[in-house]
Amino acid sequence: MARGRAPSEAELAIWAAFAREIRPLPGRLIPSAALPAEAPPPATPSPSLPPARAPQPRRAAPLAPLAIGVAPGGLDAATWERLRSGKLRPARVIDLHGLTLAEAHRALLAAIAKARAEKLRCIEIVTGRGRGEEGGAIRREWVHWLNRPDLRPQILAAAHPHAANPGATRLLLRK
Repeated sequence: MARGRAPSEAELAIWAAFAREIRPLPGRLIPSAALPAEAPPPATPSPSLPPARAPQPRRAAPLAPLAIGVAPGGLDAATWERLRSGKLRPARVIDLHGLTLAEAHRALLAAIAKARAEKLRCIEIVTGRGRGEEGGAIRREWVHWLNRPDLRPQILAAAHPHAANPGATRLLLRK
């Protein structure tokens, strides 16, 4: 419709048909001035329309499991090399030696939460080597803790800063 002229009967009929099919936003009405005089504004939405649903939050794609010493996607090669080689210095070191599994788990959760609150980028977790080939109980369990759904999204990468020392791991936290 061009500016400055009244809508034609055909245009008013098209608008009236359209207005019968829409549902106004909550608290809003369809402007009656835009409807033809012979057509009253719609009182109820058309039964052909599905009920309004609240928008669903977007779910992020599930993250790949975190593996110590494996370069994650989305991290540039230079940063990964600095983390892997031990040149990226940790802002804090958390020692889990001598703690029970439950105490170590709580300490890990608290340390990561505090580091994220302080916007730290790299922290080091010392689990110790343990005895035997498998290492200690904390070292066996803590990779599982890092992959829990509440912690995994907060951690970008993990690497041993020294290949000869698997008892310490540096975590690169997400920004």
